[in-house]
Amino acid sequence: MKTTAVSEVKIQTLTLEAPWRWLQAGWQDFKQAPVIGVLHGAGVAAFGFLLLLLAYDQFWLLAGAFTGFLAVAPVVAVGLYAVSQALEQGRPATLGLVFRTWWSWRGRPHHDWRLVRFGLLLCLSGTGWVLTSAAFITLFAERPVNRPEDFLRHVVLAADSHLFEAWWIMGVALAAPVFASTVVTLPLLLDRKIPILAAVLVSWKVVMQNPLPMALWAILIMASSMLGLLAMAGSIIVVPVLGHASWHAYRDAVNADHLPPRAKDMT
Repeated sequence: MKTTAVSEVKIQTLTLEAPWRWLQAGWQDFKQAPVIGVLHGAGVAAFGFLLLLLAYDQFWLLAGAFTGFLAVAPVVAVGLYAVSQALEQGRPATLGLVFRTWWSWRGRPHHDWRLVRFGLLLCLSGTGWVLTSAAFITLFAERPVNRPEDFLRHVVLAADSHLFEAWWIMGVALAAPVFASTVVTLPLLLDRKIPILAAVLVSWKVVMQNPLPMALWAILIMASSMLGLLAMAGSIIVVPVLGHASWHAYRDAVNADHLPPRAKDMT
């Protein structure tokens, strides 16, 4: 795709009301396809429970794993984007649609390698944060952080220490460019034939041209996701609503109608 084509993608001007509107639209989509949403949310909740079970005594690692999940969450939500797209177009929203988003056939299997490659990149970025977080906590915590109560006592509430603040700032600093690179990238890849780099550049344009609404959207995603993960079962609702809402964020922020659609046999 030529650079001029990227510049021709029209970025809409958003207001601070937009993120709340996306959440409302996401809730409406969830109500129309609740089984698919619950399955996505239950999968995330099960993953969080398994992670807690396996790493409860290594909370120095678990803290980064929980927050690092936010980096790979857009990959988990790809099926939800496909459902919202189908509902928008008046097509059936089925589990088969979710499956075909990643793997479809017309005589033989066919992958959309753009989604796979970008998903792998997000997994690498999430892994990088987990390792960075673990190293930071291990090196600078005054005492070993093995359990959640240790993290609370020796990191969050540590006297005469700003370790938690430093850990949080470091996480935000690393998460900000990831958010800017992903906020509309996967929905755009799902919707249109566009190279990964071009889609990432469009995502950055959305953030740069609408900094306040997108900052609010990032805060809402982070707060909702963390509450969902902490409550475990809360992810069953939070994950699908945010996933569907992210599709509406893309549709509200980007006009890419001049680009060719993604191959129909993949959706």
